[in-house]
Amino acid sequence: MITAVTTRVLYLRFHPPTGRAPEGAEYERLLDLVTDFTPVVQALPPDAALADVAGALRYWRTDPAGLAALIRVRALALHGTDVTIGAAANPQLARLAALSQPPGGLRVLTPDQVPAFLAPLPPTTLPGIGAATARTLAQLGLTTVRAIAATPLATLQRALGAGPGLRLHQHAHGIDRTTVVPGRSEPVLAVEHAFDRDELDPAAQRRALLSLAQDLGHALRGRRQTAGALTLTVRYADHATTTRTRRLAEPSAHSPVLTQAAYRLHAALGLQRARVRSFTLRADHLDAAERASQQLTLDGTTEQARHRENAADKAHARYGRHAIAPAALLPPVSERRPPVPVPGRHR
Repeated sequence: MITAVTTRVLYLRFHPPTGRAPEGAEYERLLDLVTDFTPVVQALPPDAALADVAGALRYWRTDPAGLAALIRVRALALHGTDVTIGAAANPQLARLAALSQPPGGLRVLTPDQVPAFLAPLPPTTLPGIGAATARTLAQLGLTTVRAIAATPLATLQRALGAGPGLRLHQHAHGIDRTTVVPGRSEPVLAVEHAFDRDELDPAAQRRALLSLAQDLGHALRGRRQTAGALTLTVRYADHATTTRTRRLAEPSAHSPVLTQAAYRLHAALGLQRARVRSFTLRADHLDAAERASQQLTLDGTTEQARHRENAADKAHARYGRHAIAPAALLPPVSERRPPVPVPGRHR
């Protein structure tokens, strides 16, 4: 039986066998696979997509669950990639349905199930609600979506402003005015760090961001590209995510510039005591390095830093990415291996 078109949006998150987000051509092939089922597919780099299947259900003579199962089977058969899928009436609910499942899971969220599904969730699962806004809501005693949904709109608007208050009121009731916009996003480059355990330590989180910015800068320089903006996606222990983007003052592939931008994104989220599962740092607005303009400076230290960076890139190319690293990324002295004696050499 074909389900009513009220359940029309699929949120798909891809899990390649490598355990990392799909990259470049691999991601494009997965998007092409979904497009074989419906032309209304929106890319959500680095590892997800939205699909409006309202017009595809009748063609495939199935319901959203059946279509999702077909997509998952084909992705596994052709690419060895598992897919977690949420199906619902709009992008927000489809995403939350997917996030409630383990890798490879499927959840179809029907309209009558929405209130009970949303009620116990924390505010940070709703779009646009970061840690700082969540603290503001907590001061009002609003620590669940159920509490937010029961709060008068006027109260939310006084606390957050007219526009944000209205959007929060709608999201808490499962209303999402956005639609699936078909098309591929502009080229991006992303790197990911998954912690061994849910990480609470801000210092450890900053070290992870430093490592990601170093890797991103090295990749950009290797491709002779610059980034015009950075996007940080934080995935928490409860599978909720927060995404923030920051434009750079000028396009850059310089690791210190990327590192400072990543630190500012992290600091703006106010993640005190947040249990972080992973970071994804993405370079947006990519362009050829030769087209990037750089502000002239009389400070010789900047030019020296770029020379050191070029030398480090050559060492990475020859000896591997760990040949040279910032001191902050080195293991503690107590964990370092003692030097191995070389036969025939004496001090």
